[in-house]
Formats: sequence, C-alpha cells, structure tokens
Amino acid sequence: MTKPEHHNTVHVVGRLATAAEVREMPSGDTAVVWRVVVERVDTSRGRVDTLACVAWAAATRRAALRWQPGDVVEVQGALRRRFWRSPTGPASRYEIEVSRGRRIGGRPTS
Repeated sequence: MTKPEHHNTVHVVGRLATAAEVREMPSGDTAVVWRVVVERVDTSRGRVDTLACVAWAAATRRAALRWQPGDVVEVQGALRRRFWRSPTGPASRYEIEVSRGRRIGGRPTS
C-alpha cells in the first residue's frame, strides 16, 4: 500500500476587504498583506469568512498593490501558520501564503 501524498493547496475567490499594504518584517524581508472576504456556500444567513493573505514574491506583491477594496480577486497558494512573540506572549495565526493572484472583477456599482 502506498502512502498518500501530502498536499497543501488553497484556491480562493472573494472580495478584497481593504487595500493591500506593504509590511517590513523584523528580518528585513518585505511582504504585502491583505484580507479577502469569501461568502460561504450557504449564504442564506449572510455568513462570510475573512481570510488573511500574504505575498512574498515581487510579482504577486505588485499585483496585490494595484487592487482596490471591493475588487473580486482570485488567489492560489498554501495555508501557513505563522508564529511570533507579542507583548502578551507567543501568538500565531493562519494565513494564505499566496503564490499567484489576479483581479477578476471590479467593485459592485450602486
């Protein structure tokens, strides 16, 4: 019997919650971070998930910085758990480490 291959792939389509922003890490590396709001399949209750995204590659960072809040975007990458020290002790969060992203639609018109 063969061992199943591990796989960590995330593919999300949703609306950009706020403008992407550049963050410089303590290591000196630069990342671009943003949040994507995704409606759940059963939207009868209006529930959504807000997902943190981060891009490290230059091309993906540049693309994300061009998007506007409300744009429909598609991101692909992997789910990562990031750890850091906060003033109250160790902390962590899950985020999508985006390898590819693109804008697929504009903001809704009123």
